Amino acid sequence: MADDYVRYIERTREYYLAEGYNNPYQWAHFEDIPFTPLTKSLRECRVGLVTTSDIAVRSATGERERVEAQTQVGGVYSIPFDTPAERLFSRNEFYDRYETNLNDVNAYCPVTRLREFATEGRIGSLPPRFHGVYTAYSNRLIMERDAPEVLRRCREDKVDAVILTPI
Repeated sequence: MADDYVRYIERTREYYLAEGYNNPYQWAHFEDIPFTPLTKSLRECRVGLVTTSDIAVRSATGERERVEAQTQVGGVYSIPFDTPAERLFSRNEFYDRYETNLNDVNAYCPVTRLREFATEGRIGSLPPRFHGVYTAYSNRLIMERDAPEVLRRCREDKVDAVILTPI
């Protein structure tokens, strides 16, 4: 059987070595995983969304709005959940352009699917905003600055569970 999936970790290591770095990219690794089992069904949960896909918002005229800049703390920003998916896009240039594209925002920031799930009763509700984290490539910055800010915002929004999506 042929491997028909993207060998992302291998490609990233090769990329960093080809760019002249002395060592391949070091992936974060944790012995303890800070996740908590749900105590209620998803039908009762407020489900949030956190993405690293560098989401931005287009105005009605197609120009980029600075919604995320108004809410940015460190590498974390927020966008209203009711922003139409057609106005969302990713500016991210750091993805494998040969294996994927950014044409379908719901492939990496599933706002439409989550709205459908809330309407259908598959999840309890959505918070007023979703959150993005600019890629810092620094475990220290993520752990000391960005992760606590995302957690603070999720708690402020009374989120029970979070879907994490990378690009």
